[in-house]
Amino acid sequence: MTGSIVFINLAGAVALLLWATRMVRTGVERAYGDLLRDKLRQAIGNRFTAAIAGFFLAIGLQSATAVALIVSGFVASNYVSTTIGVATLLGADFGSAFVVRLLRHDLSLLVPVFIIVGTICFRASEARTWRQLGRIFFGLGLLLLSLRLIGEASQPLKQSQLLPIIINYLSKDWITAFLLAALLAWAFHSSVASILLFASLADRDFLTPALIIPLVLGVNFGGAVIGAMLTRGDEPSARVVPLGNVAIRGFGTIVAMILQLIFQLSPTVFAARPGDAVVMAHMAINLAVIIIGLPVCHFVALGLEKWLGKPDTAAIPPDADRISALSPADLGNPRQALNNATREVMTVCDKIEVMLTRIIDVFEKSDPAAMGRIEVLDDEVDRIHRDIKFYLARISQSALDPKSAAHCQDLLGATIKLEQTADIISQNMLTRARKKHARSISFSEEGWRELKDMHNEVLRNVRMAFNLLVAPEVEHARQLVAQKEVVRTMVRDSEEHHLQRLRDGNPASYDSSSIHIDTIRDLKEINSLAVSIAYPVLESAGMLRQSRLL
Repeated sequence: MTGSIVFINLAGAVALLLWATRMVRTGVERAYGDLLRDKLRQAIGNRFTAAIAGFFLAIGLQSATAVALIVSGFVASNYVSTTIGVATLLGADFGSAFVVRLLRHDLSLLVPVFIIVGTICFRASEARTWRQLGRIFFGLGLLLLSLRLIGEASQPLKQSQLLPIIINYLSKDWITAFLLAALLAWAFHSSVASILLFASLADRDFLTPALIIPLVLGVNFGGAVIGAMLTRGDEPSARVVPLGNVAIRGFGTIVAMILQLIFQLSPTVFAARPGDAVVMAHMAINLAVIIIGLPVCHFVALGLEKWLGKPDTAAIPPDADRISALSPADLGNPRQALNNATREVMTVCDKIEVMLTRIIDVFEKSDPAAMGRIEVLDDEVDRIHRDIKFYLARISQSALDPKSAAHCQDLLGATIKLEQTADIISQNMLTRARKKHARSISFSEEGWRELKDMHNEVLRNVRMAFNLLVAPEVEHARQLVAQKEVVRTMVRDSEEHHLQRLRDGNPASYDSSSIHIDTIRDLKEINSLAVSIAYPVLESAGMLRQSRLL
């Protein structure tokens, strides 16, 4: 077998590993992401519980980077402090290392089981939860299969004449090995996939024992940098968390690398088998990071806040630093102009997602700052909506082909629906939240749970609708339209349960009756607006009748 064929087989196996890891993560995020975020926000009361919560969330998402992005959003929204955010990410680092340890068990018999179960779940129902559950199981099956394929594809490398030369050189040049491992982790955007790859190669004696610790340290350094790079354009408060992880985990790996150069610790300290030594060294490093990092994360966060600085928000008018994508110079190129408009529509989507996410917290706890922020976002949405509308009107209709003309009309329709959604949140729901707090009204425990469940369902549907504006996939559009009936059923059941509580004489239900009913109907209307974004996608595919799906 030629070297090029071996490389192609190995690259394909690694690509399958990356794809399977992403499939599992996206399945968990889509099916249980909102629940996990809600549980995380409730659990992170102090740095120790935050680390524990980050540990379990990383296991669920199989990615510390995903946790970093979630927690950075919490910090930017003032849900948690930067100290708690950094502590959560330290726990997530250990959680992702624990995932690697779980995947190291011999689970080859589960490959066909996971694939079969995943296929059954995905095809058994149109419900989104079942389909995402199928995605999770199918992804786990592919992940385990990819590990087997990596081993099989790398087996011919034992006959290679070039590989021993490279390995021998890296075994003597640990700095280069460290940097290459960090670069690989960054390229993969996953320390889990990188460590699994190295462990698989070590099992087949492609890595010398001397290389194991430098490679593991490099992966951890690269893994720490990923979150910082992905949030480099965010506001300073959001950047503190991933930068804090770099300061603690990244700096810790550099110090450990220096100590390794001096004392040359053998990987057999962690495990006798090379592959297990890779995994156990990875776990030991991240455990040490937690032990050392938790006591100092407060000082690291404060130092980064001081270094990054906090802008004087009172002196900066809302939306003053936003650069519009609606370039007049591109009006002569209709296709580019439509792309500009799409980018601006996504800006509106981001603002509405913040509004819809925060409104449920405003119902639970009176927060004048959060209420004011929702009103400011609504004003920004109004301005951008007006600009998009005028921009689309200036695109020469005569220069548009039929497909582009339809896209232009769809963008205009979506923008109108988004503006209506923002109005419902700021004018209807925010008014009801203020009334609730002004009158010291409390929802019943059952009623509040129903509202939160419905809010989570609508928020998931809204996010799916936003994705359709960028990637108009027919299958996702079908799933979104199917969710309309799910929300309608939730509204009907909530109204029936609310009436039953009134019959039973529940005082909280009596006091909150009008607010409860009006709020669930507001959520229903928001969901209907989100679902309507899917209709043009289905219509273009010939899958939409005048009033229902085929």
